[in-house]
Amino acid sequence: MNFRGINNISVDAKGRMAVPARYRERLLESCGGHLVVTVDRDYCLLMYPLPEWEIIEEKLNRLPSLNKQARLLQRLLIGHATELDMDAQGRILLPSVLRDFAGLKKKAVLIGQGKKLEIWDEETWNTSQEEWMASVQADDGELPLSLEELSL
Repeated sequence: MNFRGINNISVDAKGRMAVPARYRERLLESCGGHLVVTVDRDYCLLMYPLPEWEIIEEKLNRLPSLNKQARLLQRLLIGHATELDMDAQGRILLPSVLRDFAGLKKKAVLIGQGKKLEIWDEETWNTSQEEWMASVQADDGELPLSLEELSL
């Protein structure tokens, strides 16, 4: 299952957000609505179907424990990982610690990113998008070797 596209969503005062209908049925079929939400270094939230998260978590657990950066990444991602279940209306309840981390207010944006979804505060998303576009336009055009053959 691949997620793509941008969805404007609302987060209510209790921290509930409705998963868009176009993802809801697929999530129910693929993982029974069992999800994992964690934090990202870009101050958004990452939402995975539980089976996809378990693959990521296993890779994170195999990182060398004596490597400082690996431990920090484990603490950030695994430490904040929270299992959530969609309710009968297709909503999830985002814990306040996760909402606070991402600065989520009432208006949010859900971004499809392949095997996962990103949850952004709408204002943060808009500001970040403007910064990324300015960065792309100011770049010298050099791509990493792994992207040299990508054609859009």
